[in-house]
Amino acid sequence: MADYAHPESLVSTEWVAEHGGDANVRLIEVDVDTAAYEQGHVAGAVGWNWQSQLQQSLRRDLLSKREMEQLLGSAGVGADTTVVVYGDNNNWFAAWAFWQIRYYGHANVKLMNGGRAKWEAEGRPMTTDVPSHAATTYTAKDPDESIRAYRDQVLAAVGAGHTALVDVRSPQEFSGELLAPPNLPQEGSQRGGHIPGAANIPWGQAANEDGTFKSADELSELYGGKGIDGSKDTIAYCRIGERSSHTWFVLTQLLGYENVRNYDGSWTEWGSIVGAPIEKP
Repeated sequence: MADYAHPESLVSTEWVAEHGGDANVRLIEVDVDTAAYEQGHVAGAVGWNWQSQLQQSLRRDLLSKREMEQLLGSAGVGADTTVVVYGDNNNWFAAWAFWQIRYYGHANVKLMNGGRAKWEAEGRPMTTDVPSHAATTYTAKDPDESIRAYRDQVLAAVGAGHTALVDVRSPQEFSGELLAPPNLPQEGSQRGGHIPGAANIPWGQAANEDGTFKSADELSELYGGKGIDGSKDTIAYCRIGERSSHTWFVLTQLLGYENVRNYDGSWTEWGSIVGAPIEKP
């Protein structure tokens, strides 16, 4: 059985139980349900709200470098801190935070395998106490544009044959039947469908029932069976870039593909671009 390419990007719930309180470790929880943190979390974990803290408030974009510095600094993160991110829904938004932290150059960031659900299922302790970590003056690196795709890059890739596109949304979104997941408002784009030539591999297929990631062999078969095998430059997308961050994590950290970008503009942008090509089954 093949091992993960970068096992250091994952930690187990056991590891967090043992080391989560270490001085050089900072736990961060990011949930789809923004109220979940207040109902209970791992002791010492800082809660980030994906709606208000992981995107700019006026323009649609990721946090600026300065905003990321402030966010990490307020969580007590320093240059040498081991950051462990976890959350609900198979680490959906936790992976988005992981990707953004990597985008700004903090290499020592990990996901807790299985996320919040596994921690709860194991009966591990949770608290409603909000920690008070001493703030730091964090200095981020310039953005790593090699892991991010923009619409002009995707437009250039369509039909060129040198880039593999993976649509990680549900089959209903891929077909154009839905514009968003069933539990979210059906808004955000003008048209439904998918980018021409994209393979549909829903993000959740990478996880086991307990929320942990499938084995490297299973993941290689899942993605390779749809032509996503690392032999081409690869761009992952979803609706707003968070589910595709999860797939980006799988392809880069677990399978070791070095040429993968996350298109965070995703379908909310693509489905509203005048003249952008769209396919439906």
